[in-house]
Parts: sequence; C-alpha cells; structure tokens
Amino acid sequence: MYTDKNAVKDAYNAAKETYKQFGIDSDSAIRKTMEIPVSIQCWQGDDVTGFEGNVGASSGGILATGDYPGRARNGDELRSDAEFAFSLMPGKKRFNIHSFYAETGGIKVTRDALEPEHFSRWMRWSQEKNIPLDFNPSFFSHPLADSGYTLSSRDPEIRRFWIRHGLSSRRIAGAFGENQNSPAVNNIWIPDGSKDLPADRMSPRLRLKDALDEILDIPQKPNTITDAVESKLFGIGSEAYVVGSHEFYLGYAGEKKIQLCLDMGHFHPTESIVDKISSTLLFVPGLLVHFSRGLRWDSDHVAIYSDDQREVCREIARHNLFNRINIALDYFDASINRIAAWTIGVRSIRKSLLEALLEPSALLTEAEQSGRNHERLALMEEFKTLPFSAVWNKLCLDAEVPVGTDWLKPVREYEEKVLLKR
Repeated sequence: MYTDKNAVKDAYNAAKETYKQFGIDSDSAIRKTMEIPVSIQCWQGDDVTGFEGNVGASSGGILATGDYPGRARNGDELRSDAEFAFSLMPGKKRFNIHSFYAETGGIKVTRDALEPEHFSRWMRWSQEKNIPLDFNPSFFSHPLADSGYTLSSRDPEIRRFWIRHGLSSRRIAGAFGENQNSPAVNNIWIPDGSKDLPADRMSPRLRLKDALDEILDIPQKPNTITDAVESKLFGIGSEAYVVGSHEFYLGYAGEKKIQLCLDMGHFHPTESIVDKISSTLLFVPGLLVHFSRGLRWDSDHVAIYSDDQREVCREIARHNLFNRINIALDYFDASINRIAAWTIGVRSIRKSLLEALLEPSALLTEAEQSGRNHERLALMEEFKTLPFSAVWNKLCLDAEVPVGTDWLKPVREYEEKVLLKR
C-alpha cells in the first residue's frame, strides 16, 4: 500500500505551524537538508571484495559476514545497483570507492601502479549521473599486508610498496576532483597493529609518520583533493595495539592541516564521537565523519536512526559546521539485502540531519546562557515529541523518492528481477 500524498501534505501543513511557534522554518530545513552531500560507500554492494579476483579474501580487520544472494560481481553491476539505491534516497549524494575497484580490462595492475586511467569508467559514470566520487587507498586484503603491517612495516620493501600505493591513490583522487569540479576526499586508513602486546610501540609510529609525510607532501592541483586520516581503536588481528591510533592521527592531522576522520564505530563501544567534534575542530581544518554502528567487536553495522547518530547531527547543526565536515557512511552487511542496507543507512542519516535542522536550538542556547538549565532540559525533552515525521515524509515527497516504507516493494521487485539471477 502506497502513502496518500494528500495526507502527507495535510500532516505537514499542521507540523509546519507547530514548528513556526518555536521560530523554525520547516520549508528552509527541508531545503538545507537536501543540499547536504552524503558520501555513500560502494563496498556495501559487493562485501568489500573489489575487482582483483580475490573473492572472499578480505583481511586486515575487514570482514563482511553473511551470504545474502545478489552481490555485485563487477563494476557494471555495482553501478547499476547503486543507481537503483539512489532512486530511493533523498538529497545530494557522492559515491566512495576503494582503489581495488579499479577496472583494468583484465590486465593485472599492481596497486602501486594504479593510475587515473584505470578509473576512467568510474569518472565517466560520475559525470553522466552527476555523482561526485571520493576515494580510499586499499591497505588490506593483499599478500603484502599479511604481516599485519603496511606503511609502518619494518621491511623497507613492503613499506615502499605501500608508499607508492598511497602516492598513486592521491593522483587518482586528484583526477576525480578535477573531473567532477569538486574535491575528492582521499581517506587513509591502515590496518597496522598487533594481536598481542608489543614490546615496541614507538618505532612503527615513527615509520608511519615518515611514510605519511612522503605521501602527503607531494602537491596536487588546487581544489581537487581533500586528504583525511582515519584511526581505529582495534581491529581483527590488532586487538592489543593499533599503530594509527586516534591520538596519533589527531596530532598528525593538526600538524599537517588535513582532515581527521572520526568513525562512529572505531572507538570504545560506550564512547561517543559527539564531544570530539568541537574539541578536534579547534586544531584541525575539518573532519570526515563516518556514520556507522559499532556492535560489540564489529565497527561496521548498518547505520540507523539511533540516539548516537542523532546527537552527532545535532552537534553539527547547532554550530553550523556543514562547511567543515564531510559526511560519509562506512559499513557493510552481507547478511541482508545489500540495496536495502544502503537505503536504510542513507535515509537514516538524512532523517537525522533534518531533525537536527528542525531543532529550536536558539531557545536551548538562550536558556543555557541565562543559567536556566532546568528550562534547557525541559525544552530538550519537549522537542523530542515535535511532529518531525510529518516533515520527513514531506521531504521524501518533495524529493520524489518513496515515502515511509513504500521503498520496500521496489527493492523486493529488483531483488526478484535482478539480484536473484546473478
């Protein structure tokens, strides 16, 4: 059963008047929400396998569990699935790919030899669909990562290989940015670390700093690339020690004046990144925020409309930090329909952003600055029950994407017609 559009409009008109009483223009909130770019991770579509032919070989802290039918097996299938998913998601989108999604025409090209030409089909697609691309070097699922160390490896030959890969990735990201007239975020994450207690924590970090310096000190064309570095508390096989810790990258990003990536699933399960946003932005030029969902040991469950996610969006909106923060998703679940996983995550982010922009935060700030903290808390509680869902439904209607659960039927049909035949 599909949503009654007139009922959506009637409910919205009533909600609009409610928000107006608190000084909020809901029409403006809808428009602003739609304009915020959200970078969607390609690897949800193929279980982080890439196109190198090593199906199921993900390693280095990367593990997609499950075997739901319909995984994309090549670039054409992945792009087709993404396009269908995009039709279910409101707002501006970007698409984020790893280096091992290169399309080399069947020719073996090592990761340190990849060039922009190996992503020409991606760049043509980006222009045709008006979907800007972001990028990531792939420092995992490779024989030269089997030791658990890449850029911080004590083996100089292994380290040189990964440095060349990092340099190659920045050239590719720069080409993306030039092609789409919008800087491509190039996010560096490495799996380096130790399963058990190391005797020497300092030397790998010194080697990592030197390697990153060599990669990042090569200039790219202006306004084509945004460099970022990403930490992790622990990974599979690096439970005791991670070279690229939060403290390491916070100091490094501040020194190099590059973006710091805060992934919601890369910290302690009870630790929120909300308080890190204002703290880190005092010292780094910008942030890349990865919306994900940590669950016990796994950092990459499908993002949902959770309290943690909503708090992050409120923090961004309250200080109008949209020009300093890149918003992206980073998760992969092979146990459910992959297109549905994409759609749930992106719609949840857009929903959280809209709710944050509808918050009468000026009233909260006024109460706080006047010392009426009881009033601040009371208002926070009251705002939780404002008629937000009516505004969300209107946003979807305006964006010409399915309202409510109406997107489930086309996903089921796509699964039957396309995914189950793979």
